Parts: sequence; C-alpha cells; structure tokens
Amino acid sequence: MKEGKARVLNEKEFSRVVNTARRYAHAKRNVALLYFSHGLGLRAKEMASLKVRNVQDEDGQIIEEITLSREMTKGAKQRCAYLTSPKIIVAIRDYLDERLEIEGALFSLDAALFKSQKGSAFTPNTMQQLFHRLYDVARLPGASSHSGRRTFATNLIEKGVDIKAVSTLMGHSSIAMTAQYVEDNPRRLKQISSEIF
Repeated sequence: MKEGKARVLNEKEFSRVVNTARRYAHAKRNVALLYFSHGLGLRAKEMASLKVRNVQDEDGQIIEEITLSREMTKGAKQRCAYLTSPKIIVAIRDYLDERLEIEGALFSLDAALFKSQKGSAFTPNTMQQLFHRLYDVARLPGASSHSGRRTFATNLIEKGVDIKAVSTLMGHSSIAMTAQYVEDNPRRLKQISSEIF
C-alpha cells in the first residue's frame, strides 16, 4: 500500500469486516454500506446523499440503475451505479426490510437511505467516521471510507475489465485518475509476465 492511500482489501479482509459488522448494532445497515462501498465504488458523500427512492420503487422493488445526480457527486459529475450484484441486492433488501419493520407507516421513499444512530441522515463526515470505526474494530489499519472505491477499481481491473469502463463506473473524467486508484498486485504482475510468450 502506498503512503497516504486508503488500503485495498482482499477478499478475506472484506469478509472479515462484514462478519465483524454483523456482530454489532446496526448490523444490516453497516453490511449494506460495506457492500455499496466495495461493490458499487461509492464515495462516503454519495452514500450519505442517497434516498430510499434511489434504490427502491413505490412497489418495493429494487431499482437496478442508481442515478447519482451532480449534487451527490464529487466534481458535480452525474453518473450511474448498477445495483445488479445478487450479494449487494440481498444486503440492501435485508436492510430495507428491517427499516420497514421498525418504521412501519413512517417508512418513506423520500427518507435518507442510510440513517445514523439518531435516525437522521449521515453527513459525509459522519459517514467517513462510521467506516473508520468499522475498519478499526475489524483490525484493518490503513482502511478508510475510500478503501471501498479503491478495492472496487482494483478488483474490476484484476478481472480484466477495461480501464475505460472502470473509469466510467468510478465517475472519473480521465483514465489517468482511475489508474491512480488501482493497487498493483504482485501476483497479478507475475501472472501477466509469465504469459508474455
């Protein structure tokens, strides 16, 4: 890990933080947040800005395409995130079902998707603090709210997704910016080198 950059988590470390989150208060919310961060590459500000209606329609169905408006993103650049991964869908469905059960008739599509302990919307700063606590309890030093974005980009590149597509999913204006997010994996580099001839 380079100095000053958020830690990229491997599969085992991601499982560790998810399993740790499941043992504490607000487990379903925190698991959904971890999946949104690592599986959709969302920033803390973007997750804090989401409303229930961004992910669920009036019939209670999960919406596959999340539109992140200019106000929600860094650099005022609108983009889409795709809620199509079965694991992410299960995590958000579990959380929304719990919210509906607790809030009943007060449950609203216009409410913040992720509510803080006090029942209000997170600010970008309180969202970052929550991620810091989750990683701290899971004993993952160097991990922060930005770890999910860096892990998301690195995993896509390692799976062979072209950097232009990754750049679009990340909402970057240049491929050079996306390249800065990707962690070089020595195993992957050895594999690439072994396949030259």
